[in-house]
Amino acid sequence: MNKRKENLAGYAFIAPALIIFLALVAIPFFFTIYLSLTKWNFLSGWGNIKFVGLKNFADMAFDRRFKYAVQNVFIYSFSIVPISILMALLLAYLLNDKVFGKTALRFCFFIPYISSSVALAAVFKFLFRDNGIINAILMQVFGLQESIHWFTDLKFSKVPIIIFVIWVQIGFELIIYMAALQNVPRDLYEAAEIDGVTPWKKFWRITFPMISPTTFYLVVVQFIHVFKIFNAIDIMSFGNVTAYGNTSLVLEIYSNAFSDYNFGYASAEALVLLGIIAVMTAINWIGQKKWVHY
Repeated sequence: MNKRKENLAGYAFIAPALIIFLALVAIPFFFTIYLSLTKWNFLSGWGNIKFVGLKNFADMAFDRRFKYAVQNVFIYSFSIVPISILMALLLAYLLNDKVFGKTALRFCFFIPYISSSVALAAVFKFLFRDNGIINAILMQVFGLQESIHWFTDLKFSKVPIIIFVIWVQIGFELIIYMAALQNVPRDLYEAAEIDGVTPWKKFWRITFPMISPTTFYLVVVQFIHVFKIFNAIDIMSFGNVTAYGNTSLVLEIYSNAFSDYNFGYASAEALVLLGIIAVMTAINWIGQKKWVHY
């Protein structure tokens, strides 16, 4: 009897979390799989769901916007993730020593991460406009002859987005790296100094291997984050001709679902995004065996 009461108490404690998981994760996930095989306009009601099989996935092969979206998320990912992680590691390594105003500097780097991404993206859009501060600096300091059309020239349109995401994400990565560096045993550095090891070799032979699990964690998390990029592109490219060239998969999913009300096609795109993230995570997981030291 007591065991039964304990079991009921356990079920009662996990019930709220289980209900939330079913309502917000499990049921929507399986419903998305079902919708990906249908053609459905949300406004037409439940009765007008039309089963089309794999047609939505086949249509993606001829969808230029979808192809651009896939291409763009890889460009964003392989630009943002390595640069932001390397910069965060360098800053964390420098701030880990006795630096004047270390606490204030950490706070300044972390502020963008906890601030409203929509507001920050709007500020960046103001900075990079044709008569904005960035062009003024380039023209007056570096002698640029004419303004760069950051948001209308396809050669430059991704640059503000990449810089913005790097700037925002560095704060999170910096804090994680600083925590990891604090856990590196000082005895290893002292032994290396006695042996006359150079600072570069200390970093490469001691610091990097000791924090490699943290680096692996950040690589996986940041790839997932950048593959789901939305706010920066939506705010900084909305209404411009380059919105087509800058689009991302999440932006395409949102547009197809809530602008065109084509929930079946949007669901299929969402599953493709899930598949890309799963494959990239698996590649990182397999590759980490060669460079991550536990």
